[in-house]
Amino acid sequence: MDPQEIRRSGSGWTRFLPFLAWLPEINAETLKADFIAGLTVALVAIPQSLAYAQLAGVPAYYGLYAALLPVIVGALLGSSPALSTGPVAMTSLLTAASVMTLATYGTEQFYSYVILMALLSGLFQIGLGLGRMGVLINFLSYPVLRGFINAAAIIIALSQLPAMLGLTLKNSTHFLSDILHVIEHANLMHTLSLAFGAGSLVLLALMKKFAPRLPGVLIVVALGTWLSYLIGFEADGGKVVGVIPQGLPGLSMPPMDWSASMHMLPSAFVIAIISFMEAMSSSKIIAIKTRTPWDENQELIGQGFAKVVAAFSQSMPVSGSFSRSALNLSAGARTGMASVFSALLVLLTLLFFTKLLYHLPKPILSAVIMMAVFSLVNVETIKDAWIANRLDGIAAVVTFIATLIFAPNIQNGILTGIILSLVLFLFRTMKPRIVVLGEDEHGVLRSARRYNLPKLHTRLTAIRFDGQLYFANVSFFEESILYLVSSEPELKVILVVGNGINGLDASGVEMLKNLLERLGQAGITLTFCNLKSTVTDVLKRTGLIETIGHENIFASEKLAIEAINARLAETDDDSTDTPSAEPVKE
Repeated sequence: MDPQEIRRSGSGWTRFLPFLAWLPEINAETLKADFIAGLTVALVAIPQSLAYAQLAGVPAYYGLYAALLPVIVGALLGSSPALSTGPVAMTSLLTAASVMTLATYGTEQFYSYVILMALLSGLFQIGLGLGRMGVLINFLSYPVLRGFINAAAIIIALSQLPAMLGLTLKNSTHFLSDILHVIEHANLMHTLSLAFGAGSLVLLALMKKFAPRLPGVLIVVALGTWLSYLIGFEADGGKVVGVIPQGLPGLSMPPMDWSASMHMLPSAFVIAIISFMEAMSSSKIIAIKTRTPWDENQELIGQGFAKVVAAFSQSMPVSGSFSRSALNLSAGARTGMASVFSALLVLLTLLFFTKLLYHLPKPILSAVIMMAVFSLVNVETIKDAWIANRLDGIAAVVTFIATLIFAPNIQNGILTGIILSLVLFLFRTMKPRIVVLGEDEHGVLRSARRYNLPKLHTRLTAIRFDGQLYFANVSFFEESILYLVSSEPELKVILVVGNGINGLDASGVEMLKNLLERLGQAGITLTFCNLKSTVTDVLKRTGLIETIGHENIFASEKLAIEAINARLAETDDDSTDTPSAEPVKE
């Protein structure tokens, strides 16, 4: 079978081992392209991994370990072969913020909890993937996500100020107070550290603007490390990466602490969701550019196993990197072998080149982190959300502010945003639009108010309900119908145009039963037309269709108007005591 057909079918072993879909594509040409892409990504991934380990609050070699086995597992078990897995800024910050409340920063217990967080968040992702729950990611609305990312990017950048200034300050439980603490002690900064950090930041920005094709991060790190060694930066009081253990990470069971695990579960869930959001964004772009399918549930499984492997290799949580995935794709990656080659280059670094990293100044790693997150700050997205929908704008702003206030526990900020977005969703759907309809010159039912159309008849009113009938809005529907009845004393028939009703739940069924009974006692008939199959199926299963009456359900607006007008005309003929009403529109 053709490799593309295997990929599209998504059947057999490829559903569980996705790499079997791209293995047949490997040849001399793809290996060459993947090697170049893997080399390109590794040149960026190695210094970034060291920086993100610093952001996560763990030794630098944790980052290199995270760029080894988890990268391979993510490529083999994920559905997007070009997705580059490894340490990322957002996941690293979330990890540090979550563990900081349970253990002292920089202690062995802190490191063990970081490893445990990798295991727990990975298990969450595997569980969500196996349960085909990737759709749950949609509960995190785009405005909320952008509000969180903007705030988190600012927090990440500001959190690097102590290292950039060469200060050693104790972290508190409030991020904003930590920043004030930095400002208060700015007079104690290490001038040479600031020079390395600020100089690196400027150089990275210039290279990104004028020489974007060059591996700017690698060049800055290599140049900074050489200068640090040359001038004796460490001897002058500067902080360097120091000794990185040479060799492979040992595979062992992650340190288990059941009490801590229970406290970490909410944070692990947030890390699982947020890290997958970044991976999903990259996977979607890759799928569009390469015109290859991807499976969000399989990607959850792949990213989950990558985190679990990170835990067993004594490392930190990983995720799909947006920047490195884009670089991987632009460098010509053809299959998942690009990630394998990238991991092998990290392996060579661990085996032979760790001594070269000893004199790497930590302020340079802070500059790398700052440069990476500057691109995440985009206030325009919050502004656009506000313009598009005021409630979406409120959700974005509240999430942004909550994330800053709760920092370093920024997971509470995203949880606030998720809860708020769900509440606002319910608020929006509690009062969907109900439109009173009139008939235009072509016999088409349209909004009577908008098009200045007369009502159908003194005894007939047609309305359109735009939204599903469910527990949150059934009372609003009922109140609207009863308002029509009270405001139109001659009303005998209400026609509900149902092409805007997308669903009907048990609360909606119960409401309609009670409403039909009340309207029947008042001598008013409730009729429907243009109902969708999803609604009529519920009516049939519950027996409500018999209560409504088959004769009161019509396939189209035209048939409904004609039949109802005929009934009203018969009523006029049979009523000798009732004054004649105005002519019925035909």
